[in-house]
Amino acid sequence: MNMALKPPDAAKLQEAAMTHLTRYAATELSLARVLARKIDRWGRIQEEAGEDAGEVARACRGAKGAIAGVIARLKELGVLNDGAFAASRAKRLRREGKSARAVSAHLAAKGVRGTAPEDDPARELAAACAYLRRKRAGPFGTTPELKILAAMARGGFSQATARRALKLSREEAEDLIKTLWEDGLSPAG
Repeated sequence: MNMALKPPDAAKLQEAAMTHLTRYAATELSLARVLARKIDRWGRIQEEAGEDAGEVARACRGAKGAIAGVIARLKELGVLNDGAFAASRAKRLRREGKSARAVSAHLAAKGVRGTAPEDDPARELAAACAYLRRKRAGPFGTTPELKILAAMARGGFSQATARRALKLSREEAEDLIKTLWEDGLSPAG
């Protein structure tokens, strides 16, 4: 192997993972993708430098084999925690006015399985109110009812929840939105 640079080893991958985690929240799956892309980038650079494609591919496969160990080590250290990521992201999305279905779909796309948000009708109604405030509809605006009902359905809210939220007064809706901020933070807007 006459490569200009050594392929990323476990130490380099862990360093890259820590750098990534200082800037972004990540799941095990998303961090593994980031590290795999780093290795692929290294491989492309080697091939562009004229290295043998077969040797580069073998080196990349070997480096990718170290990803699982890096992920396990970060989990062991408590730096990477899918459960904490899911709880934090679900709370943020609910505050933004996302339905339980939308939150579940988002978490599944991030690679977090089996961590659906709580099935609480009051929280769902509060999230629907936050959605209406963000869209300036219902008690917060003048968007036609059928148009906002369709948008809420696409957002994962049941028709019953959407209709109930639309019938609330502005004060009732604001009070419900405040319940999404029970951890002591204040809503931004």
